[in-house]
Amino acid sequence: MAEGSSNNANVDTSRSERAVWLMKCPPVVSRSLSSSSASDSLRPVAKVIVSLDPLLANDDDDSPPQFTMELAGTESGNAPKCYSMDMSQDFIPMAVFSESSQGETAVEGKILNKFDMKPHNENIQNYGKLCRERTSKYMTKSRQIQVIDNDNGSHMRPMPGMVIASAVSDKKKMPTKGSDMKRTRRDRGEMEEILFKLFERQPNWTLRQLIQETDQPEQFLKDLLKDLCVYNNKGTNQGTYELKPEYKRSGEESTPK
Repeated sequence: MAEGSSNNANVDTSRSERAVWLMKCPPVVSRSLSSSSASDSLRPVAKVIVSLDPLLANDDDDSPPQFTMELAGTESGNAPKCYSMDMSQDFIPMAVFSESSQGETAVEGKILNKFDMKPHNENIQNYGKLCRERTSKYMTKSRQIQVIDNDNGSHMRPMPGMVIASAVSDKKKMPTKGSDMKRTRRDRGEMEEILFKLFERQPNWTLRQLIQETDQPEQFLKDLLKDLCVYNNKGTNQGTYELKPEYKRSGEESTPK
């Protein structure tokens, strides 16, 4: 018996030299082992198979044995029953402790080998199905049904004097006519040069396009277009402005050949 340093309690060390395996297993294996041991303590929960190659197992070869675990029962139809156990001896020396319901502490043994479990190759398809089922389960939103006590619908009908907040907010969000920013007029000569350059880019423009390009007041732009352009009332260019012939000719004559 050894005396603990923290609370002066006795620690049972009679099994301290017993060899113990440390096994890192997936949650599905842990749940299966726990449920099987809880239902029947005398029933085997799993079987470990050790495979040795007699042709390689000799004094000159240190080939490790292969470990495989087969579960006695699983919680899901697609949960793998066979797992490969990768053994590792490169770890910090550790011991296993236990505590009973009466608060008694005991050393259950020291860890000899460490194992990392993964689904066996023959069960990899079932493991893939299990992962997809788990992902689908967590992505599916659960629906809730609430029973309404007052099912006559009187509380759902608008009463006199009630104001619907959504309708009021929608009215507030309606845009006002015209632009919120007041456009500043440019100098007339400067605007004429800008318009000539725009009509050099393309021969026909609508009033809305010119307002967007020049950012000028609509009435001021109409006065300029009345002096410089012709409005097309019909034809393929209906609804657009184009330069008067005299301005077109002056533009062609000023262009160097």
